[in-house]
Amino acid sequence: MANNVANRGGGKKRVVVGLSGGVDSAVSAWLLQQQGHEVIGVFMKNWEDDDDSAYCSSNIDFVDAAAVADVLGIEIEHVNFAADYKDRVFAEFLREYQAGRTPNPDVLCNAEIKFKAFLDHAMARGADHIATGHYARVRHNAATQKHELLKGLDPLKDQSYFLHRLTQAQLANTLFPVGELPKTEVRRIAAEIKLPNAKKKDSTGICFIGERPFREFLNRYLSHAPGPMKDERGRKIGEHLGLSFYTLGQRQGLGIGGVKGAPEEPWYVARKDMAHNTLYVVQGHEHPWLRYQNLSATDASWVAGSAPLEAPHPDQHAASYGAKTRYRQSDAACVLHAPDAQRFALDFAQAQWAVTPGQSAVLYDGEVCLGGGVIDAAQLLQTHSLSAKTSEFHP
Repeated sequence: MANNVANRGGGKKRVVVGLSGGVDSAVSAWLLQQQGHEVIGVFMKNWEDDDDSAYCSSNIDFVDAAAVADVLGIEIEHVNFAADYKDRVFAEFLREYQAGRTPNPDVLCNAEIKFKAFLDHAMARGADHIATGHYARVRHNAATQKHELLKGLDPLKDQSYFLHRLTQAQLANTLFPVGELPKTEVRRIAAEIKLPNAKKKDSTGICFIGERPFREFLNRYLSHAPGPMKDERGRKIGEHLGLSFYTLGQRQGLGIGGVKGAPEEPWYVARKDMAHNTLYVVQGHEHPWLRYQNLSATDASWVAGSAPLEAPHPDQHAASYGAKTRYRQSDAACVLHAPDAQRFALDFAQAQWAVTPGQSAVLYDGEVCLGGGVIDAAQLLQTHSLSAKTSEFHP
């Protein structure tokens, strides 16, 4: 098993596990116990602005985590990282939305909190490793002497996309015990050993938003101005509530009724014109304004510590990698161009849907996650009837 601590030098280790209150981290702790390691639990509190809100579940999650620790007979520590989270993750989240982009705070949280602040805390406690309930794997490549980040074996739960910013130092000290297992097996183990959270639903959404309406949350923090909503012909068909509230490809919550002369098809957000405070929407999932041939990304982060080759293997001149421009999509064949420590570009074999600035473009060579960056621009597919000027806009 790629994540077995025995493969990292053998012997009993002290492993600090991030117990979230969920079933994945709970089973991770139990698996490490079965391997004979000293296991300590840490519950990370990352948000405290509205602890008393019906939408904030951190208090319930801690009770669940403590109950798991009790069943397993391990120590659990409650650690407050809320100040770090607000400075390193939430502030950037707000800046990106205010600029009209759609950030992914889970990516930044993993890099800055779970595998930096938490890792530092665990090492200060004398830990040999930290562990989390992520569905991913770590493998040491003997040929390159590098640690590789691998996809979780359950393709429906793989979370390597959210972990692509992890460094060699972080991976060297990290274990993902459930990365080798399908989710169904994790649930079965939890029930078999009678964990109190065996049937707890998986958490969804962003931790500081919880289950509350997204627009309601952003409205508390961001300035916004209503403006025109236009179709591809420039006709005004409605009013938007503020560009920060919308993301490319969005279908729900547009409030567009019947439009004279338009077919009865769903409307999708296709473009934000920040300079003119205008939201452009189009009809049909496969509309040309939603199909992108390439992208550029900045703020690159490479797992190996340096950019990969433009072709994955020396004997392949135009070989493609796989890439995800959003979580849960299949790897899309692409060619990597001009990768360096800061930027890269991707050309796709098939046009990609609603490539969104602010989201992460993550690169794969088979099961190996190479790293990625933040999408900053994309170009529409050129094989349609739009004017050249229109087809080159940056959403």
